Amino acid sequence: MYVHRVGVEPHSIAVATAPDDMVESVITVHASAPPTDPTTEHIVETDLDAPTGRLTMSSPGNYAEDGPSLTVPAGLLRVRVSDVPTGRPPADTNGGPGDHFLYPVDLWPSDWTHRLDFVKQGSEIWAG
Repeated sequence: MYVHRVGVEPHSIAVATAPDDMVESVITVHASAPPTDPTTEHIVETDLDAPTGRLTMSSPGNYAEDGPSLTVPAGLLRVRVSDVPTGRPPADTNGGPGDHFLYPVDLWPSDWTHRLDFVKQGSEIWAG
């Protein structure tokens, strides 16, 4: 997790975040691969099989069935997880340690499987 910052399992991706409290993310479904943001410090791409066309988001403190869901194209998706530096979020973070990032998650249909790929490698130690 310190190097990749994502954990990949069948039908599931876990994103490691710098702060251990509230994080901001934006999940966007695209028709094809979007351009990368030049301010991004770390970018990883991997595959996600979404056979039902439903994506459910959850966090360590929630059950998946309690989280929001999103309709996505059914089948194989390519996923890009980025770490974009930001200031402290406006919501109370209870003084959570670590740097603050926006975590854009971009998804688009893919016709074939790919390996996990570092598009841009950030520093290994980014929280603390």
